[in-house]
Amino acid sequence: MPPKTTPQDTIDYWIRSSTAGGRLRLRMKLQLKLLAWKGVIFFAHGLKRVFDIVASGAALLAASPVFAITALAIKIEDGGPVFFQQMRIGYRGKQFPMWKFRSMVVNAEALKAQLQAQNEMQGGVIFKMKNDPRITKVGLFIRKYSIDELPQFWNVFVGDMSVVGPRPALAREVAEYSPEDRQRLLAKPGITCLWQVGGRSEIDFAGQVRLDVQYIRSSSLWTDVKLLFLTIPAVLMGKGAY
Repeated sequence: MPPKTTPQDTIDYWIRSSTAGGRLRLRMKLQLKLLAWKGVIFFAHGLKRVFDIVASGAALLAASPVFAITALAIKIEDGGPVFFQQMRIGYRGKQFPMWKFRSMVVNAEALKAQLQAQNEMQGGVIFKMKNDPRITKVGLFIRKYSIDELPQFWNVFVGDMSVVGPRPALAREVAEYSPEDRQRLLAKPGITCLWQVGGRSEIDFAGQVRLDVQYIRSSSLWTDVKLLFLTIPAVLMGKGAY
């Protein structure tokens, strides 16, 4: 336990602070503490970035056969584009193009307006339907096992995303965020997160925000490694994915 501060300690502190030399020493001490804190933060961010580059690079190489098979299956089903690009909101509101394997019909965005009233996600900010008619046959499979998310390892590799972090939101979703919800934007968005391994779409929006904020406040490299390994069984079981 830290030693207790006595009244005499407080008096001595203010006496030292009342002189020019004392004030200078206190300012220098504060600056040194601030520099040390910034150094710790810079090192932690650098370590996370190295982890992201190594993990995403390895994932892209290891999953290359899956990329080829998935691309072929999507092309055979309806002849449309293999990939789907969508602008998402990242760290501190920065926009970036997020990549996915296309799992819906080509005109899915146009059809969404007609289905808005059938949104099954509580809170209404995010749109989710268990039996979304826009999803293709190939799309049902790749969404269940999160294969459609694999191209996002490229987003991680180039620095738009992280392996672990809050899922990136659409601009129109962020426009509906409360001040509390906007805390999700204080970390680089990720491929997997706490609610992805704990229930995915079965967790309501408020629960997703709570878990994202929990991760941001206690994130560490060890937490990222654990979540990455917990994602594997969650993906294989396909629980809460739709």
